[in-house]
Amino acid sequence: MAVVESILDIPVQDPAEEEFCWADLTWTKFRTSEREDDVALIPYERVDAFIIGECSNIECPTRFHIERVRKRSFGSLKEYKNDDYLEYRLYWCSFGPENYGEGGGILPSRRYRLNTRNRAARPQSMRGCKCHFVVKRLYARPSLALLVYNDNDRRHVNDSGFVCHGPLDRDAIGPGAKKIPYICNEIQQQTMSMIYLGIPEENVLEKHIEGIQRYCGSNAKVNSLASQYVHKLGMIIRRSTHELDLDDHASIQMWVERNRKSIFFYQDTSEADSFILGIQTEWQLQQMIRFGHRSLIAADSTFGIKRLKYPLSTLLVFDSRQHALPVAWVITRSFAKLDVSKWMKALLGRARSVEPAWKVSGFLIDDAAAEIDPIRDIFCCPVLFSLWRVRRSWLRNIVRKCNNIEVQREIFKRLGKIVYSIWGGVDTLAALEELAQDFVDQTAFMEYFKASWVPKIEMWLSTIRTLPLASQEASGAIEAYHVKLKAKLFDDSHLGALQRVDWLVHKLTTELHSSYWLDRYADESDSFQNVKEEYIASTSWHRALQIPDSAVTLDDQEQLFAKVLSQKDSSLTRLVWNPGSEFAFCDCAWSIQGNLCKHVIKVNTICANHQSYQPSMSFQSFKEILMNLWRKPMDDSVSLDLSVAWTHQMLDQLQKLVELTGSSDIGTVVNNLPLKWVSKKGRTNVGKRSPTLALPSSSQGMQTAAVRKKNRKRKRLSRLRVIYTWPSSKKMDWLVS
Repeated sequence: MAVVESILDIPVQDPAEEEFCWADLTWTKFRTSEREDDVALIPYERVDAFIIGECSNIECPTRFHIERVRKRSFGSLKEYKNDDYLEYRLYWCSFGPENYGEGGGILPSRRYRLNTRNRAARPQSMRGCKCHFVVKRLYARPSLALLVYNDNDRRHVNDSGFVCHGPLDRDAIGPGAKKIPYICNEIQQQTMSMIYLGIPEENVLEKHIEGIQRYCGSNAKVNSLASQYVHKLGMIIRRSTHELDLDDHASIQMWVERNRKSIFFYQDTSEADSFILGIQTEWQLQQMIRFGHRSLIAADSTFGIKRLKYPLSTLLVFDSRQHALPVAWVITRSFAKLDVSKWMKALLGRARSVEPAWKVSGFLIDDAAAEIDPIRDIFCCPVLFSLWRVRRSWLRNIVRKCNNIEVQREIFKRLGKIVYSIWGGVDTLAALEELAQDFVDQTAFMEYFKASWVPKIEMWLSTIRTLPLASQEASGAIEAYHVKLKAKLFDDSHLGALQRVDWLVHKLTTELHSSYWLDRYADESDSFQNVKEEYIASTSWHRALQIPDSAVTLDDQEQLFAKVLSQKDSSLTRLVWNPGSEFAFCDCAWSIQGNLCKHVIKVNTICANHQSYQPSMSFQSFKEILMNLWRKPMDDSVSLDLSVAWTHQMLDQLQKLVELTGSSDIGTVVNNLPLKWVSKKGRTNVGKRSPTLALPSSSQGMQTAAVRKKNRKRKRLSRLRVIYTWPSSKKMDWLVS
């Protein structure tokens, strides 16, 4: 853009169109000693044509009103500059400058609403739009008008930088809102999820009309309005972008300002603090309270640590089908104990603000370097460890760096033996040295293993030995979420945006969130059968349940492998090496990619019922914990009684859990529960939520009851005194009445 310091250097423009806008003009940067503006010169008689053209903006149609006027009479100035005005008019978009929307208000300097011309149709329509321009009729040349229209003033946005009216405004309702049929949050979320997932608009409209007909019936007007709603919503979603600003930091701050309800913790970058963004929508909060109470929470940590600007950690719960469901996302590079404690406390506080009695029974981690103390201190629950990340990393690199499949099987088996030997007192370093000597020719893998795992192998094995281990079902569910997340984020079309946080937030809160919402909705409402079937079969554990036991053949002699007959192609047989182990190796395509496949899970389930096969690592870990509790102390002291009590308490809880999961009728389980009596007050308050449990009355409670009875007696005596102090005639009238 050209920069001039004199009005005389600016050319006069007169577009040929009957109506024109700012895009039809060439703007010049006019610099003075006080300021610098984008200006253009047009004939004064064409000002109305320019205003009409600006009002006809396709994306933000509006009207402009005169916000401020200044006039001078001709000849009033003895000395004047070339840019002095004869008439000055400030035109403002009629959706501003006041903001009567949520969190808005009138201007601080304005005590009343101006009665100006061409205002917006209703006061509540004013949304704080900042778009405005100035028309100056030049004093030196009255036939010309100087348009002052800066780049920042051309956008129809509010103070937060978001479009505040028109088709691109997600909150705009328009003047016909009373005639639009009722659309509940469920229908709106369903429609948005289908659009985000790329379902054709015809199918989206069909499901949308089915939803609103439950509230307002079926007629042509409803169908027409529904079609307009779906089309507008689809246009808004397609035009939406993650780049609210060219600067990523400014863009994410604008997103945070607008989406406060979906954020449970935010800490901006500074010299002392690291960037932390905790995201949780209202639906995710509901699912965390529903499925996380008295249940497990798992963490898929450090996702994208090499490719994303900030790594992503996901908190997961296990839904009614034991699938991993994301209930919170944390974007940060800091894993320090202080920072982890900050967002964990905020997350727990948000859950307990809705459900004060909400409590977690266990927390699953997948990173040996994760801070455990904040989990134990804040959630007050045991910590479990999942092997899925170790297994996946080793298998993927073995397949990638070793060409011979027999070598791949043997290396994976040997690594599994090293992990299995953590309770046997085997020297880990000696076992690793032997592994390196036996496979010295596999230089690519051994160099990777020595560089990435040998320095920290003791930390990982110590964590596996110390913490209880998660089951294969839980590990498979976490891995299924990880694979889906990777497919959504690391698409080839988005590789250029991986270093932007606003892009990551946009993908998580739109596509991924919509995908899981629609999965849960399809399963619970028994609709969208294709989505429901795909959701049910999304984990290897559920796919393994579809394989009959008769399709599995074990090698009973040497126990080297097992065969699994394919259910789709009877002529195809899958070979599973090292059966019965978490480090079993299958030759199917899903396993070759490093995933825990259905064939391995099915074979391990069959092997668990055979005494000749070693038990799973999760069972061995559980057995070791029980043995440590049961193990007799050196002296026959109270420690022995405490160990026995803990062991029997755990066994009693396990027995009840097995009875509950194995029973087909919940009524029989409830009838067998022991009858528990509480105080009278507790029995009369059944169904009322109370922050405290109903306990038998204590000595303090007895004193309170006695004081209450004494106060009642005093009230009765005071009433009698009042009666006896009245005149006799009034006393008799009161007694008769």
